[in-house]
Amino acid sequence: MTRTLFGIKFVDILKVPKDRRLQTVSVLQFTLTFLFLGLISIVVFILLLFTPFAFVPVLYLVWYVYDFRTPERGGRRWNWVRNWKVWEYFRDYFPVRLIKTADLDPSKNYIFIYHPHGIMSYGAFLCFSTAAAHFEKTFPGMRSTLVSLNYQFVIPFNREYAMSLGICSCNRGSIEWLLSNEGVGNAVVLVVGGATEALEARPDSFTLTLAKRKGFSRIALKQGVALVPVFSFGENDLYTQLPNPPGSLVRKFQSLMTKLLSFSPPVFHGRGLFNYTYGILPYRKPINVVVGSPLEVSCIPEPTNEQVNELHAKYIEHLTNHFESNKAKYGVSETQRLNII
Repeated sequence: MTRTLFGIKFVDILKVPKDRRLQTVSVLQFTLTFLFLGLISIVVFILLLFTPFAFVPVLYLVWYVYDFRTPERGGRRWNWVRNWKVWEYFRDYFPVRLIKTADLDPSKNYIFIYHPHGIMSYGAFLCFSTAAAHFEKTFPGMRSTLVSLNYQFVIPFNREYAMSLGICSCNRGSIEWLLSNEGVGNAVVLVVGGATEALEARPDSFTLTLAKRKGFSRIALKQGVALVPVFSFGENDLYTQLPNPPGSLVRKFQSLMTKLLSFSPPVFHGRGLFNYTYGILPYRKPINVVVGSPLEVSCIPEPTNEQVNELHAKYIEHLTNHFESNKAKYGVSETQRLNII
């Protein structure tokens, strides 16, 4: 189903089965949304002000002010959006699988810590912001809420789409609200490595930005909720990233932009819509999202730094054991170790 020209493998579109075409389009829409929806929302908002429909952004602004704190107060999920058929095609493109290794108690709340971030966290989005991976069937009585950067909820229109998928703000107040004001059976999902870890996303990379990311450990102690490690085998295999070793000019520029913008600008490529060699679409590589056993945490309303450090060290050990116990099942060499920075 391919033809090669100048070293580029082109898709013979007429020979591609319909389902595979739909899978590709579904992933394309998510990728374009991830990269450009925020910018498009801002442009549309501004342009509408200079049209006969200027009342639309004006009315929206009134609503925006009234509704400003909703992303920090449990959000506003729409299950019909989470159940769109497009997410099933998205799942089957890679494919993405959600794998349980231990039962969870639906009378409790949990913090899921997702590793690694990858370029666009495809596995985290599919498993915890849509119904396509069957989270609620896999963990009966549980409800997942993925949390994301605050800027997602500052941009008009973009914030409504993010919330419709059940995504909430990742600031401390938002996470504590979800754990203390939304009943029980909540799994708050935090992609802790963030923008910095995205710069390490490349095939066969197991570098995690975690050593100093201790905020979730403090919240777990204050709330008395267990920490659950989630490792996404294959998340880093979806794109090829330009070499950017620490200290290089590329990395220095990326680190500067990360500090200024709160998100990183990795230089990457995958495959294209009509070729398998270059483009913004991810490669068709399996993503296995393996949910580990909970690390139980005692409630300490005012934890000391020493207690936070102790729990954080225990979590890193628990995560490492989870990785070591599962890596061989998903094609990782027995000699491969996590590199936690």
